Amino acid sequence: LMTGLVAGLGFVPMAVSTGVGAEVQRPLATVVIGSVVTSTMLTLLVLPVFYSLTGGRRGSSRPPAAAEAGASTTGCAPQRRDLGSRTIA
Repeated sequence: LMTGLVAGLGFVPMAVSTGVGAEVQRPLATVVIGSVVTSTMLTLLVLPVFYSLTGGRRGSSRPPAAAEAGASTTGCAPQRRDLGSRTIA
């Protein structure tokens, strides 16, 4: 947030300049300020909403790899599963 704010404020003098070369600097500064504001809003507002709409964590407290392997997240040894005649850890 601070990076975007500083970058946007740094381009304000260029965006309001009227001196020599201002016809090139003003549009460039406007685009940079707009893109910084847009990317900050996307990061702070749109991405969290999109993440929550797509399911987020889906209520699982275990990481996906541990959940698939049947590993315990408590630090204990993984549970053994019986597959008929052989046991797999």
